[in-house]
Amino acid sequence: MPKYIIEREIPGAGQMSAAQIKGAATQSNAVLAKMGPQIQWLESYVTGDKLYCVYIAPNEEMIREHARQGGFPANKISEVKATIDPTSGDR
Repeated sequence: MPKYIIEREIPGAGQMSAAQIKGAATQSNAVLAKMGPQIQWLESYVTGDKLYCVYIAPNEEMIREHARQGGFPANKISEVKATIDPTSGDR
């Protein structure tokens, strides 16, 4: 199943309170439950004005539908083609 990185432009994201983060996660999880097991949220990274979310889904359209239903921006969606880590140089 393809893995995607979703860039979400959310001004002030880095200043979200714990309650706001919980609310966003709850909303995302509710949409995921409705959409079924084909789409999975793995993790997200919060920066100053953006969230970078990692999802597994069969296609980009399903990622866009999750964003639409959840009321989240999906400003850029990129399919992950490979992963690199420190051990990649040892192979």
